[in-house]
Amino acid sequence: MQFRSVFAVSISLFSIHPLLAGVQSTGPAVDRAPNVAIVELFTSEGCSSCPPADALLGQIHLKQSPSGQLIVGISEHVTYWNSLGWKDPYSSPVFTERQSAYASRLSPEGSYTPQMVLNGKDQFVGSNGTALDRALREDAKRTHVDLRIVAATLSVDGVDAKFSLSGHTSKPLDVIAVLTDDADRSSVLRGENTGRLLQHVSVARSLTRVATVAGDAEKSIHLPLPDGFQTAVGAGHHIVLFAQEAHQGTIVGAATASL
Repeated sequence: MQFRSVFAVSISLFSIHPLLAGVQSTGPAVDRAPNVAIVELFTSEGCSSCPPADALLGQIHLKQSPSGQLIVGISEHVTYWNSLGWKDPYSSPVFTERQSAYASRLSPEGSYTPQMVLNGKDQFVGSNGTALDRALREDAKRTHVDLRIVAATLSVDGVDAKFSLSGHTSKPLDVIAVLTDDADRSSVLRGENTGRLLQHVSVARSLTRVATVAGDAEKSIHLPLPDGFQTAVGAGHHIVLFAQEAHQGTIVGAATASL
């Protein structure tokens, strides 16, 4: 685990068997599940403690948990490791700021890598499968809104999508859209991971608040493509939508679709 102050402590990969023993594949393209668990992983290619967390995300992404949720992972690469020898090509200040906002509410120790945040509510070390399993079981007890992606199309002009949301009170919810690469990899030439080939899944390339809704809603959205986003057939991308309480609070509904 690496704190933002770059204070390193020894951390081992906890057993993930209780989680993975019941995980079931949902297939290559999943448009919606009744209960979706968003697992945000804050990571960096400059952090030597992050590869085990990246691997854990790869094992659970788009799988069904023993508690019945569809697990949707989002790999969000932060920037504060970039000055220490290796600039992470997938890092963005957007993800650094998002993690910082979570830290102010969820983690008194501040920002660190690797960190997982489950549905905007629970945070823990990103390689700790036991903590993830516990958080998933608790999350399964909560009521979620019905968020659906009605349509999603990728073109050279961007992503056009339509979503519907129902089943919640008049409390305003922010709808966040994330465009992801299904898989990326890097040969790291400098820094703590020098000489390693790092592999990632569901790499966030953009994260945008596209709407604030109160009550049932149906909306169309357009998302510009981030730099370097490949649109060729077979490039492999998803759109992830989730409804989040104000001030980056609890995520109460989510959906994903392949592009």
